[in-house]
Amino acid sequence: MPSTPVPDDLRGYPRRMYGPVLKGQKVKLRPPDETDAQRFIDWFADQEVTRYLGTTFPLPLEQEKEILKKLGESKNDVFWVIEAEGKCIGGIGIHRIDWISSNGWTGIMIGDKECWRKGYASEAMALRTDYAFRQLNLHKLSTFTFFENEGSKRSLIKSGYRQIGVQKEQLWREGTWHDTWMAELLRTDWEKQHTG
Repeated sequence: MPSTPVPDDLRGYPRRMYGPVLKGQKVKLRPPDETDAQRFIDWFADQEVTRYLGTTFPLPLEQEKEILKKLGESKNDVFWVIEAEGKCIGGIGIHRIDWISSNGWTGIMIGDKECWRKGYASEAMALRTDYAFRQLNLHKLSTFTFFENEGSKRSLIKSGYRQIGVQKEQLWREGTWHDTWMAELLRTDWEKQHTG
């Protein structure tokens, strides 16, 4: 049972699901705008960026714009772009939200390689988690990454996620099978970490 009431505008299936602007010390999460589609295309064209992503090739501009538009219209996804150093550096979201069971899947991409290993992903995850539990009243967040993606695993653990298992040979990439590292974060555990 949720420990806090769900705001009236979030009951059932929310109408608008781009996330609101969230500001941290290093990053800002904001809804995408018309200039962001091309940035995602450029990032998806870089195999170093897409190495640990489900998407391995760029889409045409109009298709990328349509994907961002559909995310904004989705009743079961919340999506932001990540800004740092005065520019858009990636994207982050909560996806496949089950409003009855109060859980969702999370994902993040830092597409700007100049912004890797600067703590931006960890802060973006913290902002997303706070929003998921305090505003959307979710009970649990789940995620996965390639087992060898140590940077992502470190950021997730820092954000409170705990490993729940490993899926053997789950994804095919670069001519070989890869295991996936599964993790989750319960709101009750997160609240204990943030008491006071």
